[in-house]
Amino acid sequence: MDFRHQISLPGVLADLVCDALVLVVTGDAVDAALDARLAAALTDAVSGGDLALKKGKSLYLHRPTGVRAARLVFVVAGGASAKAFKAAVAQGLGQIKGLGAKHVAVALAGVGELGSAHAEALVCAAAEATYLYRHTKPSAPAAPGMSKLTLVCAKADAKAVQEGLVRGQAIAGGVTLAREFANRPGNHCTPTYLANQAKKLGKEFGLKIDVLDRKAVEKLGMGSFLAVAQGSAEPLRFIVAKYDGAPKGQAPVVLVGKGITFDTGGISIKSAADMDEMKFDMGGAASVLGTLHAVCQLKPKLNLVCIIPACENMPSSRAVKPGDVVTSLSGQTIEILNTDAEGRLILCDALTYAERFKPAVVVDIATLTGACVVALGHHHSGLFTADDKVAGQMLAASEAALDPCWRMPLDDEYDEALKSNFADMGNVGGRAGGAITAAMFLKRFTAKYPWAHLDIAGTAWKSGAAKGSTGRPVALLTHFVLAHAG
Repeated sequence: MDFRHQISLPGVLADLVCDALVLVVTGDAVDAALDARLAAALTDAVSGGDLALKKGKSLYLHRPTGVRAARLVFVVAGGASAKAFKAAVAQGLGQIKGLGAKHVAVALAGVGELGSAHAEALVCAAAEATYLYRHTKPSAPAAPGMSKLTLVCAKADAKAVQEGLVRGQAIAGGVTLAREFANRPGNHCTPTYLANQAKKLGKEFGLKIDVLDRKAVEKLGMGSFLAVAQGSAEPLRFIVAKYDGAPKGQAPVVLVGKGITFDTGGISIKSAADMDEMKFDMGGAASVLGTLHAVCQLKPKLNLVCIIPACENMPSSRAVKPGDVVTSLSGQTIEILNTDAEGRLILCDALTYAERFKPAVVVDIATLTGACVVALGHHHSGLFTADDKVAGQMLAASEAALDPCWRMPLDDEYDEALKSNFADMGNVGGRAGGAITAAMFLKRFTAKYPWAHLDIAGTAWKSGAAKGSTGRPVALLTHFVLAHAG
């Protein structure tokens, strides 16, 4: 889709040439500076009871008198913030989705100024509204006809708006890429497929890509990762991608994404209900690749390393058994009490591998625990870190990206649950505080660098009629990485 800005004044919005005009209305009264023809239509709608100036209300008008746009949508926002603007734009685009509008213009009608955050929000809302998965569904309906989106702004806002549009396009592209990978079924999106997609990104952007096979992983001593992979006929892949945008000596940001391309639970098998959704268990890996794509487009001055341990978790005669003890890359031994707690087992070796890059900070991203969904639902991702500085950076990035996360506790007392009589640690504690004890397990492998963990089990995909990947937290991660640019 073609995204651009257009400088205009509120008084001439009715003369904009476009197929549809979406007006985001703020405030509790009709803006006095609004074009008289649009103001008359809005006032008439309010006085006639067709529209209330309350958050979430909207009205569609077809070929309104005196307006050059064939379609006019009024959407009432809860305020002038980027968050409120994004929600209103999404609602407005929903009103015209599937209609004949190819060029859509969006403008703010009321109090407030447009900035880079609004422009970014617009692009991301539009990308989400027009996304349609069709890789394994040739019968899917035609894609929405919108091909051009214009954000109307004042001259004083033009520079910031353009910056936001550029950033938004990069993030939206990364989100779409992550959704495409995660939505593919497990027989399509295999560890080998993820490795090939990383190589494709490397070729497109000139990145250094290393893909380790089982033999290389065995040589390194990644016993924990190997244990999870051993039950599947699909070969494991350990993927490392490097973006070099700063001098070689500058410590990189490292992102580690959980790449379980299908999770049956192994011997500790899951129930059949909703097991198909376990194709989304590589959402962390998908988000890392999506973030890498966004960063490559924006070309910030920093170094970024992306690590993805990828495999399946399957039950077979070769699968790891409850009670087995394995030796991780760190040398620490792990009693595998539950084979369905496999994400932490592949991540711990990846986190140890990350030490060799002498990172400025490491963030792992994983659809790790159902307990996090119980704790936070499907709105906030769970943020775990003992480092207050990193926590502040992550929370700031989540707010800027409109991709929320919530900091969870990591008190030392939670570590007691991981004690084992037969190894340095067990891979699970009790049921209580399961998301926290999972993070405490990972924390044992991160002593040599600042670290944060994002549990995205509740935010990486949606169930029900809207089943599908969300592409989160690509936006959060991109903002976090960009904040480290020199």
